[in-house]
Amino acid sequence: MIIFVGLVTIVITILIHGSGTTLWLRFLVRHQVDANGLLLPNRRFVLLACTAVLMILLHLLEVMLWALVYRLVAPAELPDWETATYFSVVTFTSLGYGDITLSSQWRLLSGLQAIDGIVLLGWTTAFLFAVLQRSWAVIHTHSK
Repeated sequence: MIIFVGLVTIVITILIHGSGTTLWLRFLVRHQVDANGLLLPNRRFVLLACTAVLMILLHLLEVMLWALVYRLVAPAELPDWETATYFSVVTFTSLGYGDITLSSQWRLLSGLQAIDGIVLLGWTTAFLFAVLQRSWAVIHTHSK
């Protein structure tokens, strides 16, 4: 049961992240790149900042989903929304302060969330780097 709940939640967060990054990438390709596929030079810093903010918003949505799952399946473990959200953030980021822990019945769920967070944060890092590469290519192309 716990593994099933965790895996379903992971699939949903992957769909959220995949949809968000795909939509943003489509927007960039359609409206913010030149014929060579490079970011428009006068917009690159704004686009980098917008990309970072969008990725953070996606992560916040994913964290909130995990908090909702905790509240639905183990309400006695995390008695209110603030506690569930806090626990979800520190688990998702693998920060793990340890000031709040789940009982042995539910701790596997938090481990699955940590794996999810590592994967999605890595995805974000790769995506930001790809956008940054397009920005560097613009600088390199225009400096010749």
